[in-house]
Amino acid sequence: MDSYDFDRIIDRRGTNALKYDSLEERFGRDDLLPLWVADMDFETPPFILDALKRRLDHPVLGYSCLPQGFWPRICDWIASHHGWRPDPSWMRFIPGIVKGIGMVVQAFTQPGEKVVIQPPVYHPFRLVPQNMGRQVLYNPLRRLDDRYEMDFEQLETLLCDPDCRLLILSNPHNPAGIAWPAAVLQRLAELCDRCGVTVISDEIHCDMMLFGHRHHPFASVSAEAARCSITFGAPSKTFNMAGVVSSYAIVPDETLRKRFFGWLEAGEFHEAPLLSVAATEAAFTPEGEAWRQQMLRYVESNVELVEAFLRRYIPSIRVVRPEASFLVWLDCRQLGLAHDALTGLFVNGARLALNDGELFGPGGEGHMRLNVGLPRVRLHEALERLWTAVSRL
Repeated sequence: MDSYDFDRIIDRRGTNALKYDSLEERFGRDDLLPLWVADMDFETPPFILDALKRRLDHPVLGYSCLPQGFWPRICDWIASHHGWRPDPSWMRFIPGIVKGIGMVVQAFTQPGEKVVIQPPVYHPFRLVPQNMGRQVLYNPLRRLDDRYEMDFEQLETLLCDPDCRLLILSNPHNPAGIAWPAAVLQRLAELCDRCGVTVISDEIHCDMMLFGHRHHPFASVSAEAARCSITFGAPSKTFNMAGVVSSYAIVPDETLRKRFFGWLEAGEFHEAPLLSVAATEAAFTPEGEAWRQQMLRYVESNVELVEAFLRRYIPSIRVVRPEASFLVWLDCRQLGLAHDALTGLFVNGARLALNDGELFGPGGEGHMRLNVGLPRVRLHEALERLWTAVSRL
């Protein structure tokens, strides 16, 4: 089995990388160590790059169709990793998960109707429906020490509103890295199904489970969940190829499927670009699994480094240990800083670019989201910078 080098430093500046080349625009200075955008600084796996190169060796980049085994390959991967085998007929390509959320909003709601989100949560969950003229309702997660749980009592009052149409679920959760238990998802499904609310389950981080935790596909947990859900997935986070659009939708229920797939097909939004197909087929292989396992162990070690460093040197910043993904939710409230002072500490004091917690909505105040998908020497440098900045307070 090949051994992959996650310690290799790769210079991404000057490649139009959002993470690096938009620092001046986003943070007001370009001398920052970027730890914000949710892509990793590891080399995209060589077997994926090789697959793309092989396709580009052919001199014609014309219209393409999906190879016969494309959906069965993805179904096999989901079955082997998460114990659920979707039917290939339930699946369609979508041009990105955030775009997919927008498409569901367009297909299933009218302006002024209501969409529920569970903050603190990935900010496009709020921005997409809000910018499309829908009302966004908050069902804030309840904080229990370094854990979160759903507030089902408050949620039921929102879902029973006759104008409520959708709930957007982050599964696993971004930014807190929660691997939702099956019982929680079953309760959510029962409530949404009873109230006639469709669940969009964003499961893009599902193949990045950490520290022995397990992912439960929302549609798999009960008959109610299968009946009321549209699931989105992609290999892009796991295999660090976010610039290659490779997302897909899974819709088990025939009524929902006809409505959503009909909307996609009417605008030809379901047609996958040929390089997306090549990259996805290369990812969902035994070679891809070997790379994934090595990457996850490296990410786990990075999480442990952050935990140990902060515990020893900056105990006023606490880690909410992620159960999935390469994103670490930092609780900085004990520093006692207002929002502008906290972001100033990271940007101008430590010269680090992170996502500030307020971006994720209520409950995010006083937090920062840290991307640990990078070579360990760079992560240690970032922690040293933060220690120095906090020491000056």
